[in-house]
Amino acid sequence: MRKTLLPTIIIVTSIILLARLFYLQIIDDTLKIKSENNAIKIKYDFPERGYIYDRNGKLLVANQPSYDIMVVPNEVKEIDTLEFCRILQITKPEFLEKIAKAKVYSPRLPSLFLPQLNKMEFAGFQEKIRKYNGFYIQKRALREYQTKNGANVFGFITQVNDNIIAKKPYYKSGDLIGMQGVEEAYEEILRGVKGVRYILKDKHNKEIGSYKEGKFDTIAKQGSDLTLSIDGELQKYGEELMINKRGGIVAIEPSTGEILALVTAPTYDPALLVGRQRSKNYTKLYNDSIAKPLYDRGLLGEFPPGSPFKILTGLIGLQEGVINEETSFSCGPGFYYGRGAFMKCHCPGGHIKLNFGIYKSCNTYFANTYKRTIEKYKKPKDGVNAWANHLKSFGLGNFMGYDLPTGRKGHIPTSKFYERFYPNGGWRSTTIISNSIGQGEVSMTPIQLANMMATIANRGYYYTPHIIKQIKGRKIDAKYTTKHVTTIDRKYFDPVVNGLFDVYNRGTASGLGVVGLEICGKTGTAENFAKINGKRVQLEDHSEFVAFAPRIQPKIAIAVIVENGHYGNTWAGPIATLMIEKYLNKKITRKDLEKRMLEGNLNYQYRKLYQAKDSINKPKLTKTDSVRMKLKSKKEIEEEKKNKATGKKKDSVKK
Repeated sequence: MRKTLLPTIIIVTSIILLARLFYLQIIDDTLKIKSENNAIKIKYDFPERGYIYDRNGKLLVANQPSYDIMVVPNEVKEIDTLEFCRILQITKPEFLEKIAKAKVYSPRLPSLFLPQLNKMEFAGFQEKIRKYNGFYIQKRALREYQTKNGANVFGFITQVNDNIIAKKPYYKSGDLIGMQGVEEAYEEILRGVKGVRYILKDKHNKEIGSYKEGKFDTIAKQGSDLTLSIDGELQKYGEELMINKRGGIVAIEPSTGEILALVTAPTYDPALLVGRQRSKNYTKLYNDSIAKPLYDRGLLGEFPPGSPFKILTGLIGLQEGVINEETSFSCGPGFYYGRGAFMKCHCPGGHIKLNFGIYKSCNTYFANTYKRTIEKYKKPKDGVNAWANHLKSFGLGNFMGYDLPTGRKGHIPTSKFYERFYPNGGWRSTTIISNSIGQGEVSMTPIQLANMMATIANRGYYYTPHIIKQIKGRKIDAKYTTKHVTTIDRKYFDPVVNGLFDVYNRGTASGLGVVGLEICGKTGTAENFAKINGKRVQLEDHSEFVAFAPRIQPKIAIAVIVENGHYGNTWAGPIATLMIEKYLNKKITRKDLEKRMLEGNLNYQYRKLYQAKDSINKPKLTKTDSVRMKLKSKKEIEEEKKNKATGKKKDSVKK
């Protein structure tokens, strides 16, 4: 057996190699195409991208024709460069730069020279194209938006760069790819499949027909259409309410996890990132480092959750058995948690129970609840870990797993986090008591806050938030229809929901109700610090509000954060109420709230960011500068006195 094994292996291997060589050289012509590349021209047919619709079937994103000028550098010979540049309105240095860049990509293969000509530009160039050897026109499709809203939802399309081409061989120079939003998340579905045609050329470089009678040609396949979970009208209304404000709105359907609205403010018209001005417009948006219109605050903004977090503190306290509905704490108003350590409270004070603690947002009640939760365990680290595990079951402290390409994890601290700052121990429940009211080391994104409310609306479970509702010809990922159950028993949600309902009836949002709607909500005010040139500066607090409605069989859960808006019921609360009424009733009865929100302007608050930045950057005056300023002031004073005595008025010069 051993004697025949080695010869057998050699014979079998030789047969396999010979068969493979026969297939490649005689049967398979693809290598031949590559070897005859000088005589074969490859042309691509680009399919239309899939259309995008909202949940109600309204068309949001379609396509429009666009024309790219492609170049094969080795074929560019004897052309009138000045005339060429004049027609396309570019300079000769720009022409030379583009040719040089194309040569770097490949002297023999087509490369993008000038992208996205409109119909008029294309018509002017088409008349002369026969004079310009090496150049040809490639037809493509650009996005055409049927709405001015949802730029952060859609994302945009742009030309691929060298890095993308290196990582993804499907793409060639000049190809378009989706970036950000739905365009990036569902790129492979939306883009379709390119068609390929192999054109045979003669020795004079003229096209003489299809190679092998089109044997290797393929037909372009159009991209699949998408139906989003977004409600187009609700999205539009949310963006209108957030004009002259900064922040985010996220609305979710609790029973499915479908995202109904994803608003970030400030935003921009998605049409700005289409056409030849796309790069210029993108640069302008990108360089706005304070307003950040390209920054999706609903997904990326990490904020202290503030008072809405008290809902979770209460639920964990009930689950851990350290409180019940009748447990009461005395509020001073406030909570002493150490020598000279006092947490203020805005509630009326007295003996506070759970329901009152929720609708009046009592800091003392939830600080005590948190303290008892941590101290139930022998060691603080075990208490903190138990607390953190409950929170993680709500999807907190991690990426939500939604179908958009950007996001942040927020932060839920565990014992490992505190052991880094207290390596020798010494920390306990009162050291980290701020966590109880959503301050301290806790941070959440607006989509996490909205999902938290969807979970409470469902009494203990949620579906991963997602923006896709339907893909034509395909099924959506099963992870979006998988139920996630929290560690909190269902029976503990009802008393908390009752407290949230009373927030609207007799609590901190008592003036925000809508007749006929049972809304459950929670106001919040979160401290706001900004780092400006390395210095920590405190600014106006953020206004926060979370809610769901109706109380029974909820249809919408929402989180609203208005930066620098102060109290939760001043800005975020009214906006949440209006969004809920708009979605459920399709009309607005609270015209008073609507008028105030549409006309409201917080730009005076945001200017403080610029002023703070300027004051920090402002150079200190030298003694010489100070003396000069004083002398100048004295001179002006003397001049005013003289003018007053003679009755002469100072000339007014308009600049």
